[in-house]
Amino acid sequence: MLKLSCCLLRTSTRHALRPCIPSRPFAVAAPTTAVSDLNPNLSNGHDRSHDDVFLRQIFDSQKIWNHFSQERISGSSRGLFQNHHLTDPSGFLRYAQVTRARAQSIVEEVLSASSTEEYIALPRRLDVLSDTLCRILDIADFVRATHPDVQFQKAATQAYAYLFEYMNVLNTTPGLKINLQKAVSNPEISRAWNEEEKTVAQILLKDFGQSAIDLPKEKRQHFVDLSNEMKRLGHDFVENMAPKTSHLEFDVDQLKGMNPLILGRYSTRRKKVSLPTTGEVPYVALDSVEDESVRRKIYIHGRQTSKAQIQKLEQLMETRAKIASLSDYKSYAHMSLIDKMAKSPEAVNSFLTALSADNAPHVMQEIENMKALKGTGGGSSDIYPWDITYYRNRLNTSIQSKSRKPDFMAAYFSLGTVMQGLSRVFNRLYGIRFVPRETTPGETWNHDVRRLDVFHETEGHVAVLYADLFARAGKTPNPTHFTLRCSRLVSSADEAEKDNDGMATSISPSNKGRYQLPIIALVCDFAHPRNDSTPSLLAFQDVRTLFHEMGHAIHSILGRTSLQIVSGTRCPTDFAELPSVLMESFASDPSVLGLFARHWETDAPLPYEMVEDFLQMQRRGQGFQTETQILFSLLDQAYHSSLPLTMEGGIDSSKIFFDIYDKYGSVREPRNTSAQGFFGHLVEYGGTYYSYLFDRAIAGKIWRDVFRGGKAGGGLDREAGERYKEEVLKWGGSRSGWACVSGVLGDERLKDGGKEAMEEVGRWGVHD
Repeated sequence: MLKLSCCLLRTSTRHALRPCIPSRPFAVAAPTTAVSDLNPNLSNGHDRSHDDVFLRQIFDSQKIWNHFSQERISGSSRGLFQNHHLTDPSGFLRYAQVTRARAQSIVEEVLSASSTEEYIALPRRLDVLSDTLCRILDIADFVRATHPDVQFQKAATQAYAYLFEYMNVLNTTPGLKINLQKAVSNPEISRAWNEEEKTVAQILLKDFGQSAIDLPKEKRQHFVDLSNEMKRLGHDFVENMAPKTSHLEFDVDQLKGMNPLILGRYSTRRKKVSLPTTGEVPYVALDSVEDESVRRKIYIHGRQTSKAQIQKLEQLMETRAKIASLSDYKSYAHMSLIDKMAKSPEAVNSFLTALSADNAPHVMQEIENMKALKGTGGGSSDIYPWDITYYRNRLNTSIQSKSRKPDFMAAYFSLGTVMQGLSRVFNRLYGIRFVPRETTPGETWNHDVRRLDVFHETEGHVAVLYADLFARAGKTPNPTHFTLRCSRLVSSADEAEKDNDGMATSISPSNKGRYQLPIIALVCDFAHPRNDSTPSLLAFQDVRTLFHEMGHAIHSILGRTSLQIVSGTRCPTDFAELPSVLMESFASDPSVLGLFARHWETDAPLPYEMVEDFLQMQRRGQGFQTETQILFSLLDQAYHSSLPLTMEGGIDSSKIFFDIYDKYGSVREPRNTSAQGFFGHLVEYGGTYYSYLFDRAIAGKIWRDVFRGGKAGGGLDREAGERYKEEVLKWGGSRSGWACVSGVLGDERLKDGGKEAMEEVGRWGVHD
């Protein structure tokens, strides 16, 4: 998920819009260093060369990590993230109660504002209110999803519910909006605000407008009821995303081409195989089974869901349309896009149409290549949906030699080496580096979690990063970035005392202000080393995934605004993926890989030809993959248009689906499928699913024009890095996304956005 946003509560939690590929790293031996040679106290970060070496070692050697972290085992808990309220599960509710009391005092202060000085202070006071709530809500949301201790999960869930209920009351408290509106409307007051304060004021006014705060009491209650119904339907829809048929039975001979080891797991008596229709297995079958009729059956049954599931989806779309109508918007898409870069559904559709036109020739070429290969068998050369991955894989065998299999690249990517490489890249581009730091008892939620302090060459300590990168039972397999606390300038000693929960702060050498440091958690599921002397090695796709998530992290680190509502990743949904997508280009750049990619055994540098082979194979299916995302983005717009309330006979999600596929798709979808029943992103990204494609197009343009596509060392060019930081990263959400893009590209035509700008971005394409 990109961001959860509920007016005064703007939580910056998770990012998972992009497809996530399960990790399959190897485990092999690593260079070793005597534990006695290590300095465990690295908190000051002065010995840079030692920090760099040690960063690799704490991820690659379990023995070294155990020694480094052993001192935290004893002693009483200092609290999760060093938050002194959270020394045990019961602390969550106590912390929530303290937070609510403090929040209420700020609310009363805002409601009673009457003097010019008090009105001038409103954006900052409301930001403090938001920060007060978010600093526990963000942590509670993380803990209930990630902490391995059930008691902590339950306590975090209880605290979250307690404060979320209170936050909903605030979002429907008219006096908060009335006083803020008075301040915005008074030129004398608004002239006294800096740009961040003006931006925050406008953001909050828009958010209040989307919470039905201006409606009469009875309609406001109806809005709350509809919102609760929307939440219930969304939860039920996601929980029931499953095919109608759970297994398909085949003779083992019908599955020729599929991995025998996989078939062995699902074999029954009399040479039968009961193949599941969920998980990875059906995708493996579609990739490899030679019999087209079998692939067709697997494809269709895997995309058929129950009538009840489709009814939930249609009820959800109708409920959202009613919410938008009640709030005086033309559609739910209009409501969700008003504060995004796109601004309107019309602009989104312009972008998607332009992108589709750019992508069409690539899809047609892929189809022609597949037809030529399929036609060699003597039958029909027509390409159907169940043919696409099968023939793409067969085409890839022509460029994949036995000695250069993509998985073989894992030998050059130990987890520690990649983390070391990321630190080196950030240091070259932005003057940022990672320094391992000892943790206190109770500070982390699992022994495997490494704390890294983030240092800037002139600003000193600027962030704390908790790296939870190894798989364990019950842990989510999805790589995710969490911002547990945002950056904020603490404006007074009195405020610093009230805010003192024990979590990290620092004084900026440049402006002498005290900042609460952003606290970030990075969660992945890479395989543990097999024994004490072997590290985890990452497949190349895992390396790109880690770079992607670190792109979110560097946005949180460098988006160091004075107000937390607009810090780091707290920016429009269709802008939040830009830094992370751009980082994937760095992961494929030869100069960047040259900083760290070394063979675990020989220390030989990675032959870049291996990467070129991988990228060439990946590009073979990119046209179809992009088209699928375009189709579902168009579907998202249609479902959140006025159709749910205006379609004759009520919304028919299947008709809408097939109309879009017939108009924009290259391969006809079978009419006995209901793939929309598996479109889980509709729940969290209603009206904004286009965002990942949009940011891919912008990221590609920045990579080509600013970082020179990596040519002549462009991927490590400090001047380019500073330009990107100054025009994009440092602003968080305090500057228009269009102004950021216009600034970094030097293109004034884009500065004000609009339909023409969206079309221009679509014409850039998404060619990785």
